[in-house]
Amino acid sequence: MYLLEHDAKRLLATHGIPLPAGILVEDAAKMPALPPGPWMVKAQLAAGGRGKAGGIRKTTTETETLAAAAEILRKRIRGLPVRGCRIEQQVSGAVETYLSLMIDAAQAGVRVMLAPRGGVDIETLSAQPGLIRGALCDPEPSAVSACVRNLGNDLAEPLRSALAAAGSALAVPFFAHECALLEINPLFVKPDGTWFAGDAKMITDDNALGRQPALRELLQARAGSYPEDALKLRHGCDYVVVDPDGEIGLLTTGAGLSMMLIDELRAAGLKPYNFLDVRTGGLRGDPTRLVHVLNWIAQGPRIKVILVNVFAGITDLGEFARLLLAALAQAPQLKVPVVARLIGTNLDAAREFLARHNVPVVAELSAAFDHVRRELAS
Repeated sequence: MYLLEHDAKRLLATHGIPLPAGILVEDAAKMPALPPGPWMVKAQLAAGGRGKAGGIRKTTTETETLAAAAEILRKRIRGLPVRGCRIEQQVSGAVETYLSLMIDAAQAGVRVMLAPRGGVDIETLSAQPGLIRGALCDPEPSAVSACVRNLGNDLAEPLRSALAAAGSALAVPFFAHECALLEINPLFVKPDGTWFAGDAKMITDDNALGRQPALRELLQARAGSYPEDALKLRHGCDYVVVDPDGEIGLLTTGAGLSMMLIDELRAAGLKPYNFLDVRTGGLRGDPTRLVHVLNWIAQGPRIKVILVNVFAGITDLGEFARLLLAALAQAPQLKVPVVARLIGTNLDAAREFLARHNVPVVAELSAAFDHVRRELAS
């Protein structure tokens, strides 16, 4: 889960990470009390490059701050609507540095990266030889602390001590919340050695939500800001709208197979609406989860056909076919044809049952695409 900066900072604050004072604003007409100024007004969305896209503004008066927040809340950045702003106190008289911790699954370790200069131009600065230092360490807090100290050992004070302290402090929430990435850019360092997390990019492991009460509480309280993650927490499946103008609703299992299907559809010039990975248990016993999925797909304004793609191992396709038809009956707003590509256990029973209800069943992807094209053209 890619946390918005404000939420990431709230979690970091519970671990004692020093931060500029800040508030969240989601409606410019309902501005809460501001922290001491001057201020930074920062768009809250799960995307980088906010500053260069006009999503971060410096302000010096309350009037200017209100106007900046209202303007940013009307923006779209990288195609995403801005639904919130963090307004926080500016940090002055500090050096901007960079520090990140990232899980390297292939190497079974933590990739640590450090730079004595950071900020919005970090990508450009990375071309300078030796500016960004990196190393792999064991996945435990003490190893991360030692790695950060070693990487910054030749830096002048106060950067050396401040970055070492930041590395030790940030390792705690990184492991506590099972992060895949924790990036602080900029990490402000003042002449007296004090440091502040000026920005925070935190990505956590979705599969760890069951072990993360703080993240579950965050999702429940802020479901509107994390609709897909909140949906997964409530319903136990992954669902993402990949193209709001898509014409093909997908009812699929298997994350990898679902992503491959989306790629194949796009390569064939077709427009899938959503990604979906329904767990196998959602295809047995009760149609409720399928009803939810069909209702989500029904929200697509241009949906013309449903493509079912299920590879069944332990799932009985005969049972799945009955559940699918029951779910379609309980989602009357989705009045579009259905094409099913099914492979696996009890396929013959599923084919016979669905054929009686005018749902074509095929085994080859190319045949499924041909059916889809015919439905789109009709």
